[in-house]
Amino acid sequence: MTKTVLVTGGSGYIAGFTIRQLLAEGWTVHATVRSLAKEPVLRQLLGGTAETLKVFAADLTSDAGWEAAVAGCSHVAHVASPFSTNAPKHEDDLIVPAREGVLRALRFARDAGVVRFVQTSSVAAIAYGHGKGVHRFTEKDWTDVNGPDVYAYVKSKTIAERAARDWIAVEGGAMEFVSVNPSAVLGPVWNDDFSASIEVVKQLLSGALPGCPDIGFGIVDVRDVADLHVRALTAPGIAGERFIAAGPFLKLIDVARILKERLPQQSRKVPTRGLPDWLVRFSALFNPMIRQITGELGNIRDASADHAFVVLGWKTRPPEDSIVDCARSLIERGVVKV
Repeated sequence: MTKTVLVTGGSGYIAGFTIRQLLAEGWTVHATVRSLAKEPVLRQLLGGTAETLKVFAADLTSDAGWEAAVAGCSHVAHVASPFSTNAPKHEDDLIVPAREGVLRALRFARDAGVVRFVQTSSVAAIAYGHGKGVHRFTEKDWTDVNGPDVYAYVKSKTIAERAARDWIAVEGGAMEFVSVNPSAVLGPVWNDDFSASIEVVKQLLSGALPGCPDIGFGIVDVRDVADLHVRALTAPGIAGERFIAAGPFLKLIDVARILKERLPQQSRKVPTRGLPDWLVRFSALFNPMIRQITGELGNIRDASADHAFVVLGWKTRPPEDSIVDCARSLIERGVVKV
């Protein structure tokens, strides 16, 4: 029997690949966007028919449109969440819509009789506030939102997942809840609404960085993250679970070297030298975005995806492929001039 799933934030990076896979596997997909003006382009890029892909206008901050969007759905993938490539004026600009948005989606999903709700959380809800140094995290870990290295986006993801789990425990009824917690998501871009992680490759390719700060992140491919979402929607016996979606931890300078080695002609502007920590901290005095990463200097936040490998049979592709595919698509789409 055909299943129907609501994917929120339908024009977003992870959501787009998730929708493509769901359509390919025979699902009927309802997708939310903030404006129906996006629908024609969305259909052109994602495929599907008027019967298999239905688009609804709904926003994280308002009840309007949610009841219609979730009507008839057995499952929900709540991918929508606010993010900003710039530091927000106030942390609540991210925290409030993230928390209220997931609670709104949960409430309408429960009332519509949804059986499984998958929230796209983040490694940001796991790996921060634990002090400097080398750490290896699992799904049992939670970010301490009072830690000195915790900035607005990290708080928003942590508070939103905590709020969702607290709500499920009290008001969720029979609806099952699962979270997927990706690290830095790279891979090919399919439209201009891509994740903040893509900015890393964009900045390297464009020559915007004079050198590489001593920071790093786990890298996971967007296509693999989409696959994990689909598995989390359907696998039996996983109610309440968290699944880290992460690949190997790489320093920024490692990403730069991969670009140089695999795309020598297109990576002429990519820096290969490191930036001293003192220079990064000095720059942070004048740049709010740099200020957010100073707490990352020297840290290794390695997150294990073993749980997803064992329980869901999930697999990931090499991070080198994700980095190169991301770079090529940014160049082909004209996002970066090399």
